[in-house]
Amino acid sequence: MKRQQGVSLSGLLIVSVVLVAVAIMGFKLFPSYADYLKVKKALTDIAHNPEYKGSIPEIRAAFGRRAAIDDFKNVQDIDITKEGNSVVISANWSVKVPLFYNISACMDFEARSE
Repeated sequence: MKRQQGVSLSGLLIVSVVLVAVAIMGFKLFPSYADYLKVKKALTDIAHNPEYKGSIPEIRAAFGRRAAIDDFKNVQDIDITKEGNSVVISANWSVKVPLFYNISACMDFEARSE
């Protein structure tokens, strides 16, 4: 007699539920990470642009324009420092994403131009 091999229906359902839960969490959390990548790119582009090397108000205005264009609203303030001959711009912010019922994911982000 040959022995049957494979996945039972209950095993398939359990694996499916786990995969669906992970996919839903991924779909809910991905926009926050996409915003992080947009902010990091904006900070790096502004820091490496020779047009904004000297003036802090110009850097803040450039960041405000990029925030309006790229539509990231979670970043309220940026820190501008000078390390050696380069300008370093950094931003810290938190995002609270509701997952389901009364459970939320709180994420802290720190983007820095290098």
